[in-house]
Amino acid sequence: MVFAMRAFSANLFALLFLCALASVFYVWSVLENRLERHKRGLSVPGGGSSLRGLPEDLSAKTFRALLAVPVAQRAHSGGRLGAPNLTDPTAADYHVNGNDKRSAPREGAVKLGSPVVDGIFWSDWLEDLLPAGFTEEHARAWRERARTRRIVKLEPGCGRISNQLATFSDGTKACVRYGINADQVQGETLTYYLASLLGIANLPPLALSQLSGDSDQWAAVRTRIGGLQWSDRAVVSLTEWVSSLSGVVTPAPLRQESGGLHPALGELRNKTTAELLELMQWSDLIAFDYLTANFDRLVSNLFSLQWDSRVMERDTNNLLRTPHGDLVFIDNEAGLVHGFRVLNMWEKYHNTVLSSVCVFRKRTTQRVSELHRRRDTRTRLRDLYRDSEPLSLELGYLSDEHAGVLQDRIDRLYEHILHCKEKYGQL
Repeated sequence: MVFAMRAFSANLFALLFLCALASVFYVWSVLENRLERHKRGLSVPGGGSSLRGLPEDLSAKTFRALLAVPVAQRAHSGGRLGAPNLTDPTAADYHVNGNDKRSAPREGAVKLGSPVVDGIFWSDWLEDLLPAGFTEEHARAWRERARTRRIVKLEPGCGRISNQLATFSDGTKACVRYGINADQVQGETLTYYLASLLGIANLPPLALSQLSGDSDQWAAVRTRIGGLQWSDRAVVSLTEWVSSLSGVVTPAPLRQESGGLHPALGELRNKTTAELLELMQWSDLIAFDYLTANFDRLVSNLFSLQWDSRVMERDTNNLLRTPHGDLVFIDNEAGLVHGFRVLNMWEKYHNTVLSSVCVFRKRTTQRVSELHRRRDTRTRLRDLYRDSEPLSLELGYLSDEHAGVLQDRIDRLYEHILHCKEKYGQL
C-alpha cells in the first residue's frame, strides 16, 4: 500500500511538472509570436495590428519546435520552425495555367449541379474550374534557372534566422532553407517530390544547391554566409518566393465543433464556387499532410485546442492563399523524415484530422490507389527525386524504415477512402 502511494505521488509530481513546463513554453510562444508579428507589421483580418485584442496565434511554433526537436539540438533551433512567405511587391506572381476561366475569382452560389458525385468525389465541373497551380513546366524551368542564377543578397524574411530570403541577379527571389539539421531540408525536398508524384500542384517549385563561397552562384554573398555560420558544402533548398499571399483560416466543416467534410453535408449546396474550390484543396491538403505526417499545420492547431479554444479561428500555419483563392502549401520541412521520427507524439491527431474528411479529388484518389496496388512508393519517389535533382545523392533519401512508414500510410489512406465509399457511396 505504501509503495503504491509513493508511486502515485511520484507520477502526480511528474505530471504537474510537465504541465508547468508546457505552460512556460506556451507563454513564451505567445510573447515571441506577438513580437515577430509586430516586427513584420502583419495585420489581423479586418485591419489593425495583431497586438490589438487576442494574439493572432497562441499556438506559436516555439512550443511545437521544442516538442519535436531532440534536446541536444534545441539550443541551436532559435525556437521556431519557419514562417510564411509574405507579400512582396517585387516578387514574381503565382503561376497558373493562363486560362482566364480557371484563374478568375469564383463567386456566387453553386448553379452547375451537385458539388459531389459518385458518393465521395468532387464533381468534374469543379475540377475544371481549379487552376493548374504550379505546373510541372513552370517548375522545371524555375529549377533550371534557380540552379544557375547568381545570388546577390541574403536577408531575413523566410522564418528563423537560419533561413534566408535570397535575391537573384535578375531581381527574382527564393527562400533558402539551411535547416537545423539535414532532416528538415531532406523532408522539405522529398515532400515536394511526393506532391509531384500525387499530382498535387500547390507547392512552390524547389531546387537544391550546395553552398560554396568559390562558386559563381554564392560568391557575392560569401561574407553573409560566414556571418550566418552556414557550413561550406552544406546542401540547402531553394523555393520560389510567391507574392501577394494572405493567411487562411480553417473552414467551418473542418473545425472541432463540426461533423467534418463529408458528402452528406447539406451546406455544400449553399457554398459559393470559390468556397467549394477551397474545400477541394483542403481535402488534398489533409490527405497529403497525413501521408507525410506533417504536424506543423492543421494537426498542430488541433493539438493547441487544449489551451486555445479559438485557434481554428485564426490563420493556419504554413498555408497561404493567392488573390484568386488558390492555396499554397509552404514550409513543409516537418514532413516525412522529421514527421516520421516524432510520429508517436502526433499520430492520434493525424488520425483525427484524416477522419474529418470523406470527399476527395478523383485524381488524388487514383494516384493513391495506384501506389497502394503496386506497393512501389519508395522506388517511384526515389526515381522521380533522383531524375529531377542533381544533388539527390548528396542529400540522401528515406531510410528503409521511413520508406516502409510512407507505404503504410499510403495503404491506410486508401483504406480510409474505401471506408468513405462504403459509407456514402449510395448517396
